[in-house]
Amino acid sequence: MNKLNNYKDNEYEYYPICINGQIFNCFSSMSLKDLLLYLNFNLSLVIVEYNKQIIDKEDWSNICLNINDSVEVITITGGG
Repeated sequence: MNKLNNYKDNEYEYYPICINGQIFNCFSSMSLKDLLLYLNFNLSLVIVEYNKQIIDKEDWSNICLNINDSVEVITITGGG
């Protein structure tokens, strides 16, 4: 991923991160869990890789997103 810079508008500072290969500008104070909720993921049906490491669900609230972070969200689906 190319390195991008943060930016500010009148109220908030935003950080560019990569989510499933797409650039997304998140609020600078956003946690990993906040991001998943904002994007309407079902938290009980996802596995999250953050900067190349699988993160336990219990830790999602403790991880604050930073400039140029990489997040991969894998959704678990049933089927046969």
